[in-house]
Amino acid sequence: MSDYRPDQIEPKWQGYWAQNKTFHVEMDTSKPKYYVLDMFPYPSGSGLHVGHVEGYTATDIVARFKRARGFNVLHPMGWDAFGLPAEQYAIQTGTHPATTTAENIAVFTSQLKRLGFSYDWDREVNTTDEGYYRWTQWIFLQLYKKDLAYVAEVPVNWCPALGTVLANEEVTDGRSERGGFPVVRKPMRQWMLKITQYAERLLDDLDLLDWPDSLKDMQRNWIGKSIGAEVDFALESGVGNVRVYTTRPDTLFGATYMVLSPEHPLVQTITTDGQAAAVAAYKEQAARKSDLQRTDLAKEKTGVFTGAYAINPVNDAKIPIWIADYVLASYGTGAIMSVPGHDVRDWEFARQFDLPIVEVVSGGDVTVEAYTGDGVLVNSGIIDGLSVPDAKKKITAWLEERGKGIGAVNYKLRDWLFSRQRYWGEPFPIVHHADGTHSALPEEQLPLTLPELSDYQPTGTGEPPLAKATAWVATTDPETGEPLTRETNTMPQWAGSCWYYLRYLDPHNDAAAWDPDKEAYWMPVDLYVGGAEHAVLHLLYARFWHKVLYDAGYVSGPEPFQRIVNQGMILGVAYEYFETADGQRIPFFERENYPDAMSRTVHVDEVKFDGETPLHPEDGFELHAVTEKMAKSRGNVVNPDDVIEEFGADTLRIYEMFLGPLEQMKPWNPRSVGGVFRFLGRVWRLLCDDTGLSERVADIEPSEAVSKELHRAIKKVTEDTDELRFNTAIAAMMEFTNFLYKEDVVPTSVAKAFAQLLAPYAPHLAEELWERLGEQASVADAPWPAWDPALLVEATIEIAVQIMGKVRGTISIAPDATEDVAVAAATAEEAVARHLEGKTIRKVVYVPGRILNFVAN
Repeated sequence: MSDYRPDQIEPKWQGYWAQNKTFHVEMDTSKPKYYVLDMFPYPSGSGLHVGHVEGYTATDIVARFKRARGFNVLHPMGWDAFGLPAEQYAIQTGTHPATTTAENIAVFTSQLKRLGFSYDWDREVNTTDEGYYRWTQWIFLQLYKKDLAYVAEVPVNWCPALGTVLANEEVTDGRSERGGFPVVRKPMRQWMLKITQYAERLLDDLDLLDWPDSLKDMQRNWIGKSIGAEVDFALESGVGNVRVYTTRPDTLFGATYMVLSPEHPLVQTITTDGQAAAVAAYKEQAARKSDLQRTDLAKEKTGVFTGAYAINPVNDAKIPIWIADYVLASYGTGAIMSVPGHDVRDWEFARQFDLPIVEVVSGGDVTVEAYTGDGVLVNSGIIDGLSVPDAKKKITAWLEERGKGIGAVNYKLRDWLFSRQRYWGEPFPIVHHADGTHSALPEEQLPLTLPELSDYQPTGTGEPPLAKATAWVATTDPETGEPLTRETNTMPQWAGSCWYYLRYLDPHNDAAAWDPDKEAYWMPVDLYVGGAEHAVLHLLYARFWHKVLYDAGYVSGPEPFQRIVNQGMILGVAYEYFETADGQRIPFFERENYPDAMSRTVHVDEVKFDGETPLHPEDGFELHAVTEKMAKSRGNVVNPDDVIEEFGADTLRIYEMFLGPLEQMKPWNPRSVGGVFRFLGRVWRLLCDDTGLSERVADIEPSEAVSKELHRAIKKVTEDTDELRFNTAIAAMMEFTNFLYKEDVVPTSVAKAFAQLLAPYAPHLAEELWERLGEQASVADAPWPAWDPALLVEATIEIAVQIMGKVRGTISIAPDATEDVAVAAATAEEAVARHLEGKTIRKVVYVPGRILNFVAN
């Protein structure tokens, strides 16, 4: 008997796979395809953590399983390597971002290969490679040609310290996510993409996809379709009007004031002299808040009166115009009619500033709180007595007839702000002319490469760092000699990740972004796995680009990702403690003083994010763990290299899959890793010795009992793997191992089938077993074992017989026995017959294979 040595087995098979290109794949129309994809990583300096490993292991299991099931599997990997983090590190250290990116990619690659993932490394992509971003620029030009890209001055999140515009998700509490620097809102010239033109299709086509309902709902909420009306409120001054969008035109008679966003263009012109100072101060204050902060329902309402008034178009009432930060310039028209009787935010604002509240929908007491339910219209002139739906239709028609409004559909979705004031990003293939116009570079001039810059510090003026490359910025038209200026903004990090799944199909093609035949064969992605943090924007942007490419005839289907699974977060342990019966808390690191507590088996019964998680109560003690998101700042990040060093990659892979269902959040428990290592060690000792196979393995025919257990395991592992129930598939393999240990001899055919079941989960160990069992080729090339349904049918089974819910005996019958047969067998049993004696059977409840119950009196 020998010890299980993953440090010897795993490098051997990783070298074999690399040398033999075991997982290299080409288009093969004779096979069904399966495209399994990871959300590719940003190669940070900190390397992979165990959260990355969870999703990558899941896709690798699927890839290996599908390959064994006869599919032609595409399973690639690459790097989302442009972006702010690399640039900031370069600024801080003086190291060029290209250098740090290359170093980080080398670390990530080494870690992924140590984990034995079956990627086709010949398809590796890197968004910073000129051969890659050439085609990112090409896709941008397709958008530009279709008038889907334009320049506008828009309010943005500007971070002076970082010298760049930040997306909303990069700002928290008015500060940059990276560095914690102050962020302000200011108008700047930006490139925009018209994603709003695709809003309806982005909504409708969700019905085509096998995505979780929660994920579809997030997409729908972000797009935010609503049906209502645009209404014009004339200014009291008689010059101009304020247009609002409302989903509740039926409540117009209850509009007692108006609110504009602080950024609304009318604010400057309508504000009276007496209110100018207060309005200016409020605007400056609002500029320091993120959209999320401004729309927080729980926050105290703030605002300032502009001094101006508007006229309500349905009753000619004069109503004051305020500005408040809970109204966003990016939603609707940036102005709202406020109906405090029937809107929670408006009600709170009205109470704060002593503004009128009028009831126009019956059903509540608007002096106590806003009533937002249905009802009958009151105090509403021509729509009095109507239901809300009927009132909406009538008042909208009334407004349209009089030119005071129009029915409208609105979306929360705004056009995509698509430029950044950074160096480390894709240059725009755009040149500017002296007359202020701009034009695209010819496609044959791509890629437009980043110039070499030693100084990529922010300029401090809002001008992008590329403006410092004066020799690069100034260019001429090669045909006319006209002096031109290059665009100095760069694309956001989203650009490279919007289409990488397509470049994987044909990564070395210099003539096109991809071959149309390969695209038609491989697309769509069959399974896409990644973290929920990308559930909205990455997926929305990628879907948008894909639809543009579909309309242009470059891809064969309207959607890129057929099925998506978000793996649950793996939580780190902040600290652990024992709690005694009298409530005393004892830190886990003092456990040597409590030997009884030390000896307990730790297991997870439930998980509470950022809360206390009871792990194992016993003898007056209870071990608790406070769990939280893994982060370097918290010191609870687990490096997979450390786990591999101690236990091996196969242990890490199986441990992460055994923690619980893939989609659920679960805590990392370092003391449980050893249990998985011991399981693999048991498999090793069952089948191997120092030089080859264990003496227990022999070329004999398996007994009926062994065959039944094997085929039961094959069925369970197959079905659970196919449904991504990896934890229960692993449990089935553990149970089968326990069964084999009770046998004196393990037939070679059974050992081979078991190695095949194990291969997607613990591929290194499975390869070693496969070789020792006499097979020459890789187990990755072996067809998946099939189960025989006949072997899973029990000749007879035992079921309980109840009378009025109480068990009175058991019977042995065929699993598919009819009710008549079951009743006959039961009434023939002496114990059952005795309890039925003298009673009338009123009803029989029979569940085949489970229970038989007589209702009798």
